[in-house]
Amino acid sequence: MPSKDVQVRAGVEDDLGALTDLYNHYVRETAVTFDTEPFTPEQRLPWLRSRLEDGPHRLLVAQDRGTGEILGYATSGPFRAKAAYDTSVEVSVYLSPAAGGRGIGTLLYEELFTALATEDVHRAYAGIARPNDASDRLHARFGFRLVGTFGEAGRKFGRYWDVAWYEKRLDEKH
Repeated sequence: MPSKDVQVRAGVEDDLGALTDLYNHYVRETAVTFDTEPFTPEQRLPWLRSRLEDGPHRLLVAQDRGTGEILGYATSGPFRAKAAYDTSVEVSVYLSPAAGGRGIGTLLYEELFTALATEDVHRAYAGIARPNDASDRLHARFGFRLVGTFGEAGRKFGRYWDVAWYEKRLDEKH
């Protein structure tokens, strides 16, 4: 069980370098994110600052209690910029490559959805580039349901990728 070895806490500015490095792995190596150019920590600072310790937009990090290493993070952010969408969030989890399969994504989402239960948030959405079996399983475990797929929505690494969109009611238990 990872909870003994892993601390989940709010992300802070001191985490920015590690979080940027972790995210840049996915930018450079995968189609999990459609960002195509790596970020500097300075470029990611506004993203971090927009996710507070309370409110609907959060950043939670999983940190190894022994080494202090950041193992992953979960985030909730704006779904769309228009005011009527304020009670909806887009959520995601990113894990360091060595942290997969240890239950850390589950731990992060448990903490994130517990925090969001205290907020005025009605729906969570997740966009998952196809294929991504691990992310599909994680979201299914938390009660997300597939609501549609955008065919060839993004181009990265010289090819087009589909994005499946999942939805979760946040007034129901997972």
